[in-house]
Amino acid sequence: MSAERSTTRLSSSVLGAAIVAITGMQLMSTLDGTIVIVALPQMQADLDLSDATKSWVITGYVLAFGGLLLLGGRVGDAIGHKRAFLSGVGVFTIASLVCGLANDGVTLVVARIVQGTGAAVAAPTGLALIATTYAVGQARNKALAVSAAMQGLGSVLGLVLGGALTVISWRLAFLINVPIGIVIIVIAVLRINETRHERLKLDISGALLATLGCTSAVLVFTQGPVRGWVDPWVIGAGVASAAFFLGFLFVERVAANPLVPFSVFDNRNRVMTFVTLFLAGGVMLTLTVMIGLLVQDVLGYSALQAGICFIPFAVAFAVGTVVAAQLAPRIAPRWLIIGGGLFVLAAMLYGSTLTRDIPYFPDLFFPIVIGGFGIGGIAVILPLCAVAEVGPREIGPVSAITLMVQNLGGPVVLVVIMAVQTSRTLYLGGTTGPVKDMTPAQLDALGYGYTYSLLWVAGIAIIVGVAAFWIGFSARQIATAQHTREAVEAGEL
Repeated sequence: MSAERSTTRLSSSVLGAAIVAITGMQLMSTLDGTIVIVALPQMQADLDLSDATKSWVITGYVLAFGGLLLLGGRVGDAIGHKRAFLSGVGVFTIASLVCGLANDGVTLVVARIVQGTGAAVAAPTGLALIATTYAVGQARNKALAVSAAMQGLGSVLGLVLGGALTVISWRLAFLINVPIGIVIIVIAVLRINETRHERLKLDISGALLATLGCTSAVLVFTQGPVRGWVDPWVIGAGVASAAFFLGFLFVERVAANPLVPFSVFDNRNRVMTFVTLFLAGGVMLTLTVMIGLLVQDVLGYSALQAGICFIPFAVAFAVGTVVAAQLAPRIAPRWLIIGGGLFVLAAMLYGSTLTRDIPYFPDLFFPIVIGGFGIGGIAVILPLCAVAEVGPREIGPVSAITLMVQNLGGPVVLVVIMAVQTSRTLYLGGTTGPVKDMTPAQLDALGYGYTYSLLWVAGIAIIVGVAAFWIGFSARQIATAQHTREAVEAGEL
């Protein structure tokens, strides 16, 4: 084993350039998951993208990010967190440049996948650098708070900023990352110290098999409505997905440093937590994407208007997290999750009745707020369930698996719902492709396709509630997990 260790004392103040570099990358990686949502219609029109390719602009990034997230964290352990962070930021920045200059769908999608790969390395190593840069106590707590705030801000800012930049050009949604990435790299080189690292065998096979399995599943649902569900190509993708997942299970059992230790699944309550989290992550991403496309393609909103209309969603989401966090020590988590799911169910059922001529307030405003509040409550409770009855040393790995499960659920559920939307639109006499080429009748069919798909989101919200019912953790266990996680993050355990 070889190692190198910084002799520089840990900082006792969060103020400085280092926190700008670390949290700046957290902001960019989160922001880029949502910034393209409101820019999608313009991209489709300019590059003549098919509906399937359009969906891959989002799912390609999220699949790479979620599928390689655990491997990205291990890369930092193997080569040093600073080197891994710089590599991830560099790949992310170059891929952003290619995205901004892309003139065809294939180039754009491939660059988005590479972008997600860079983010998967930079994001977890950035969090690790907080622990090796800031001293235990107030400084580290503040740095972690800034990081969490940046991730929350990225989700909201991505929608609003994406809309504002798209008014000029959708390409700016990607090109804006280039100067920011360069600044982050310069600061990281000058102000962040390298950490110790150890020689270990990375589970590259496991990461690739998991990502390929999800990718093949996504292909099934993106190509099924277009080619037909019995098309040999679609069936082949389904068989490949099953083979990749079986291969992943085998590799994880024999790997020296498995990405997902099977001991994590010894607890039935935790298994049901992961199932619920997978589906809930899908509901959150799907709701954001479908509403973002609905208001532009059907209601005729501009990209900027679409971004602004999501601000109440972000506010309601934040309120939901605060309320759920306060109730967590007193109410069993299953009831909080089911309660949040009921809010989402009500919002989706109401949303399924919307038509092309409805005003934003109150017809769209209220379901957005109600759904945001419910998702916020679910989002804060499920990660606590994942680390309940987990020792301090296992908090970090289990939290990383939790993040991976949530990120992989997003694109898988999204493509299923988009397949439903496309199939329904075609069944009603509509068409696919840019909205600018559609007749009023085809636009009506598209609108009915979107609102029909919201019924399916409502169905998944019901399944989330059913899965959550089998999570048997108590309110006391969740409160203990909350305190333990906070202590671990602050370096006290």
